[in-house]
Amino acid sequence: MRRIISILLLVIVTFGICQSLAKIPFGTPKTKVGGRYINEGVKETGAANIVTSVVLSYRGFDTLGEVTILFIASIGLGAVLGSVGKKTVTKTEPASFVLSTGCKILFPLILVFGAYIFIHGHLTPGGGFQGGAIIASAYLLIYLGCRQRRVSQTAYMTLESLGGLSFVAAGLVGLAVSGYFLANFLPRGTVNLLFSAGIIPVIYIAIGLKVGSELTGIIDNLVEES
Repeated sequence: MRRIISILLLVIVTFGICQSLAKIPFGTPKTKVGGRYINEGVKETGAANIVTSVVLSYRGFDTLGEVTILFIASIGLGAVLGSVGKKTVTKTEPASFVLSTGCKILFPLILVFGAYIFIHGHLTPGGGFQGGAIIASAYLLIYLGCRQRRVSQTAYMTLESLGGLSFVAAGLVGLAVSGYFLANFLPRGTVNLLFSAGIIPVIYIAIGLKVGSELTGIIDNLVEES
């Protein structure tokens, strides 16, 4: 009896999957949105990276919402752990010589690489979220290799606030100048050059600082204290 029921359920699930696949319009897309982004994105935004033009121009308001969600998650974690403002650095077992030496050498290099990723987000794959995550990984390495060091809460909270305020301020200036939020009001410059794409690099720098500081704060809150 169980086999019969299992076979019937399998047949029903398979039928449902086949029906769903039959509704998917394979081949020529019925929407022109994707073609508009690909064909007009570079000219309208000045960003050589089409993904960047979509994320920070065509759907920039959605990206602001994503950054806000990360901010709320960071605050929620701090509230749950109840450790904000109560951290004390205690004696811990020192890391190995290789790890402690490596963190001192690699830390500044990782920071530079993360900054490079979000500064060049409008030219190459990457951007604020990726660059911010790389920067946070540098502080994670510090916590693993230089265990007595802690990042200043005031520093990362200040950077987090400045990044978010810069993002919103750029959107409001665009609203005042061009009539809609996050309008690209700066000169677009020459495509494929660093100083191009209008406000997109500015917003990516703000996102990189905000995401990097928020993830660093999350890591700091999750560090175990002996």
